[in-house]
Amino acid sequence: MSALKRKRGGKGPGGKAKKVKLVENGNEPQTTEMEQNKEISVPAPVSMGKWKNKERVLVFSSRGINFRTRHLMQDLRTMMPHTKADTKMDRKDKLFVINEVCEIKNCNKCIFFEAKKKQDLYMWVANVPHGPSAKFLVQNVHTLAELKMTGNCLKGSRPLLSFDPQFDKEPHYALLKELFIQTFSTPQYHPRSQPFVDHVFTFTITDNRIWFRNYQIIEEDASMVEIGPRFVLNLIKIFQGSFGGPTLFENPHFESPNTRRRVIRMATASKMREKQMVKELQKLKRTENKEVVTRDVTDDVFATPAEERPVHIELEAPAAKVVKKNKHKAFKRQRMQKR
Repeated sequence: MSALKRKRGGKGPGGKAKKVKLVENGNEPQTTEMEQNKEISVPAPVSMGKWKNKERVLVFSSRGINFRTRHLMQDLRTMMPHTKADTKMDRKDKLFVINEVCEIKNCNKCIFFEAKKKQDLYMWVANVPHGPSAKFLVQNVHTLAELKMTGNCLKGSRPLLSFDPQFDKEPHYALLKELFIQTFSTPQYHPRSQPFVDHVFTFTITDNRIWFRNYQIIEEDASMVEIGPRFVLNLIKIFQGSFGGPTLFENPHFESPNTRRRVIRMATASKMREKQMVKELQKLKRTENKEVVTRDVTDDVFATPAEERPVHIELEAPAAKVVKKNKHKAFKRQRMQKR
């Protein structure tokens, strides 16, 4: 890279930019008054293109995260051009060290992913250094490459933020809404951002959880298609300070993953104990002394009571039966004789 850097909205390092004129047969073209009147002058914006809202977000994690969390972090850095990265933090370090890291990186917002037991993922969203900060349990993570969606928004473009109406009804959700707006929205005229708005971040509250989705605006009639990533945030606590301090709100519906796994283990163990008891009862029945049955009980089924009849003895032979001839054959003979 050259030592002279070109500023946003400015000219090149050589001062004023030269205008290229088309020359025909060595003569410069003459512009008439009609052509000069057709030129349109676009007025400069009110802020003169200066970057005033200097929000910088530090996105990093602790050691022990899996590949899915690493890809999710990379997706957030891709979608948010005002983010910065840092090396993974050691698990032994306290969370207030993050404030010093943000100060070194010149960041005033932080998204920190904390991994525990190599299976639970927690996300901190904090305003550094004065707070507030919120701690979430991240569930149902699907990265941008994993979803294989059809959308393809411009890298570095500024997003629209869409919030559920429930964010304005309760005070702790209103605080989270302001925290999300300052963290996820790309500042206007940011040097690494693009002057386009072609995707939407949606935050929806369902089942006492915050569902994050990313949609691309593909048509002028505001038709959208999901492009990812997607994840669910289960709120745990909101603190007054940055990564600590007095608790402003605690979610009564939150159930820790350890408790949930313990309940599942206990249910599985109870089923196994029940199966073992059934097997033991069957084994006891087999080992019991069997009674020797000398008489078949089913013989009485065929014993039907009947009246005794006197025995009749025939002394004479029975009369011989007269065998009748076949009527059909006799009738046939008669017909033959008549012929």
